[in-house]
Amino acid sequence: MALHPQARAAAAEAAAQPPVNGPGYDIAAERERARAAALAQERPSVAEVRDVVAGGVPARLYLPEGYDAVVVHAHGGGFVFNDIDVHDAAVRRFANLSGTAVLSVDYRRPPEHRFPAAPDDLSAAVRWLDDQPELAALPTFVHGDSAGGNLALVTALRRPDRFTGVALIYPFLDPAAGFESYATGPEGFAPEEAAWYWQQYAAGPADLEHPDLAPLRSDALGTLPPTLVVTAEHDPLRDEGEHLVLLLAEAGVEVVGTRYLGQVHGFWRHTDVFDAAEPLMWQVAGWMRMHVGRAGRTPR
Repeated sequence: MALHPQARAAAAEAAAQPPVNGPGYDIAAERERARAAALAQERPSVAEVRDVVAGGVPARLYLPEGYDAVVVHAHGGGFVFNDIDVHDAAVRRFANLSGTAVLSVDYRRPPEHRFPAAPDDLSAAVRWLDDQPELAALPTFVHGDSAGGNLALVTALRRPDRFTGVALIYPFLDPAAGFESYATGPEGFAPEEAAWYWQQYAAGPADLEHPDLAPLRSDALGTLPPTLVVTAEHDPLRDEGEHLVLLLAEAGVEVVGTRYLGQVHGFWRHTDVFDAAEPLMWQVAGWMRMHVGRAGRTPR
């Protein structure tokens, strides 16, 4: 399928921006620009929102009425960009429609804090959940988009028995960029930019082989709980996400893979731009609700 017109416009806008791998790219300025844009968005109200320190890591806890499960959320942004404020509106929306508490983790980012700072922060936040009486016994999911999908997967691989399910939105998994979609689906996200993100994240060349950075290399994929993997048709990361689905299925994991036709990388949280964004949120929420029901929990 050709690019959806909304995706075509977004890809053209992205192509007009300076590439992150260009000379003199200002990481700090881009972080501030994204944060200012996000803070200007309308933000849905949630019954309770708390800024917390989760195992030494800043995080934001969203508690909608009647929540009966917990989602640990890792934001996307190539490991380098975005934070819990940038994802605030999307996480509020997701908490309300899913009926789950969401812990959005403000993990440390490179190049100031390179691997394994980010996955270590996610793991610390999960240990913090273990000590929260109102949350610890509830079904728990880990969720992330793009680089956050990588971190969500690594978090689950470190403690697979802790989670009811794993939801990954176009996860960023392969530092080698060895899949065909890097050549056939780069609209709005060039392969050279993908390589730049990995270079910022890894502390050294050996890290690019480590399964906590490159989880497709993990020998523990078969230990995962039920997993949902969503990809976008016109995304260089498409094939690595779909390869993960195959690996999980062959390892005996209950896995669902969905490809969103006509879409580009990054569409998940922009419900004001992409018609497909809110249905994707509902899909993820519905998949989680199914597994909460299987867990046999009584709503609060």
